[in-house]
Amino acid sequence: MAAGALLCAAALPARGQALQERLAPCLACHGETGRSENPEVPSLGGQPSAFLVIQLYVFRERQRIAEPMNQLTKGLTDDDLRSFSDELAKLPAPVAVGPADPARMEKGRALSARHRCGFCHNPDLSGHDQIPRIAVQREDYLVKALREYRSQERRGYDPSMVDIARQLGDIEILDLAYYLANWR
Repeated sequence: MAAGALLCAAALPARGQALQERLAPCLACHGETGRSENPEVPSLGGQPSAFLVIQLYVFRERQRIAEPMNQLTKGLTDDDLRSFSDELAKLPAPVAVGPADPARMEKGRALSARHRCGFCHNPDLSGHDQIPRIAVQREDYLVKALREYRSQERRGYDPSMVDIARQLGDIEILDLAYYLANWR
């Protein structure tokens, strides 16, 4: 487990604290500005509230295992999950910084088009309802998630991601993640 994740797990939210205080562990790992700086930890900025509440629920119920998240959500009520999700959804969406390799962007764009990423995640990849924003997500996190879907280590509440990821080779996962992480 990464050092940042250990710090997050050590800062469990306590009852009676203000919402902003209770969100501090979330923001410590996922980024106060909506952009995560921690390896393989997703950015939460711009994520739909409905998506966030589902994720918090599956962590709380241990339907998805990531120990820091399972510990942090343990004991949270449904109202807590909704409050956290609504507040986190207000974080600004990350924006791409720096130049991107045009050849890799084209490969990733073609993969995104072929696998219809924009159909579920919106044409601008911003997500909606229970579908996550994947535009300008951390590249390493996207690689990890796609590999986990492909191996079925990560089971989503919608099996379509497993079906899509199974069609992707290692290089395609890298190119697609690069494109999504640098999306403009």
